[in-house]
Amino acid sequence: MKNILITGASTGIGAETARHLSKENRIFVHFFSSKEPAESVASDIEENGGRAVLFQADLSKEAGCRSLFESVAQHTDRLDVLINNAGGLIRRQAVREYEWSLMEEVFALNTFSAMLVTSLCMPLLDKGDDPCIINLTSIGMRHGGPTATIYAASKGALDSFTRGIAKELAPAIRVNAVAPGVILTPFHDKVTAPEKMEELRQITPLQRNGEAIHVARAIKFIIENDFVNGETIDINGGLFMR
Repeated sequence: MKNILITGASTGIGAETARHLSKENRIFVHFFSSKEPAESVASDIEENGGRAVLFQADLSKEAGCRSLFESVAQHTDRLDVLINNAGGLIRRQAVREYEWSLMEEVFALNTFSAMLVTSLCMPLLDKGDDPCIINLTSIGMRHGGPTATIYAASKGALDSFTRGIAKELAPAIRVNAVAPGVILTPFHDKVTAPEKMEELRQITPLQRNGEAIHVARAIKFIIENDFVNGETIDINGGLFMR
């Protein structure tokens, strides 16, 4: 049984990943405000043959990151997988209109939280079984994310963090990232108009937007393949190619 901590696991990619990894594993499900969806995810985990533990914390604040770690440490002295999934675009803003407060908010949620939670969890990961860290970045960092450039930059910073600690922590702990493309989750509900989603579908070579399960499968692959390190796997249907 692996101990797996997934931040932002109440909805979307985090929730689907929790379900996909649930069999015979203990999943630490973090949420902030979506308590009922988190409880539903926990129920699904138990039904799939896993164990679920719920933790509430505001990871956009240092105190919230520390509270999450302290709660996890009360339940286990070993962490096998850390999935830094919590994040959000918050709102779009043109470069001519940047607000310092929004830049701080976006980077705190998407970058600083993952960095601090990772740092705090090191003593638990050091005791893990083939421990690994997986960060969720974004296709936005690949093409810049016009009007979402603050978000894209925060994910670009997380991608750089991934490569840096992949070298620093090897060979004991593997570190990788997954960069989702346009995925049909609640993420886009408030920040991407339906017509824009359709436009993105049409310009994607596979002619469809992705589902959360596509990302969850990639995360499972990274966990199981112990020779993948320092990599960012793009899951976007060909919308971005290298």
